[in-house]
Amino acid sequence: MKYVLLLHLPETYMDEDWSAEDIAAHQTEYLRYKERLVADGVFLAGEALQPADIGTTVGVRGGEVVISDGPFAEIAEQIGGFYLCECRDLDHALAVAAGIPGARYGTVEVRPVFDYEALVN
Repeated sequence: MKYVLLLHLPETYMDEDWSAEDIAAHQTEYLRYKERLVADGVFLAGEALQPADIGTTVGVRGGEVVISDGPFAEIAEQIGGFYLCECRDLDHALAVAAGIPGARYGTVEVRPVFDYEALVN
């Protein structure tokens, strides 16, 4: 079953005085974890995201497109990245989520992907 693992990080994540060496070590930790997930046949996709304050929201209200810069609401945490994984079950997905390096700084939301194909078969 496919699961999306959404990494929620404090808005101030990495605003601290991280040295270049700290940042490089942190990035290496993420790359190694991804390599492990790929080797295990679990990793399907994933990316880090730019900060929420440079994002744009789009909605349609009354037939009109409404575009807003930045996050829709004040937030203490933002989605810092995601993983799309193929896991045996929820317990497996939770174990994968717990291994994400950022879980030490924030939280990982684990959500099953809705299986539309199951509806038509």
